[in-house]
Amino acid sequence: MDSKALFKLSYGLFIVCSAKDGKYNGQTANTVFQITSDPATIAVSLNKQNLTNEFVSASKKLTVSILAKSAELEIVGRFGFKSGREVDKLAKTQYKLSANGLPIVTESTVGFLEGEVIKEFDMGTHTIFIAKLIDAEVFSSEEPMTYAYYHQVKNGRTPKTAPTYNKEADQPAAAKYTCNVCGYVYDPAQGDEAGGIKPGTAFEDLPDDWTCPICGAGKGEFTKE
Repeated sequence: MDSKALFKLSYGLFIVCSAKDGKYNGQTANTVFQITSDPATIAVSLNKQNLTNEFVSASKKLTVSILAKSAELEIVGRFGFKSGREVDKLAKTQYKLSANGLPIVTESTVGFLEGEVIKEFDMGTHTIFIAKLIDAEVFSSEEPMTYAYYHQVKNGRTPKTAPTYNKEADQPAAAKYTCNVCGYVYDPAQGDEAGGIKPGTAFEDLPDDWTCPICGAGKGEFTKE
């Protein structure tokens, strides 16, 4: 079986948030899709290791903020490669609260969905939450980020807890530099547009204060592949 056929499936990129005991948390997710239109329901897959899974399971409510195509890698990394058990991901994030008191990320997003969980499915490593939509809003007409664009153009990586993580596919090519913290790959051929680094800039020529655009790790946290 060629598992690479799964790469042909289309995905978006989202930030799923929930609340529990007055605390908020969220995570990057790519497995969110519509199930029915009347009533409108969606499915969201979250890893059991993630704090957001715990919050959604307890509150039975969630929001899905849809990332814009122009979103910087840093916000993806903020919610995808850091644990809510260790940092407050929303502390430096622009957001508002829904009528039900759940965070809705307004920074670098094109809209949101809010759902009430009506069923859960235990899938071993992940839980699939089926939620009935109770609110939704479009923020802008900007094109949303796709998972393919995140990988192919933004050169983003996949968290190990993501449903689509593939160890073989996420190994960087030789002569590239991988962040030991989040897995971001610095490709000299692409540079770091968001950080003002032009394509063709060797890793050794990066400024000493350059940091990973996803997690903020310094150059010392990178390994040459």
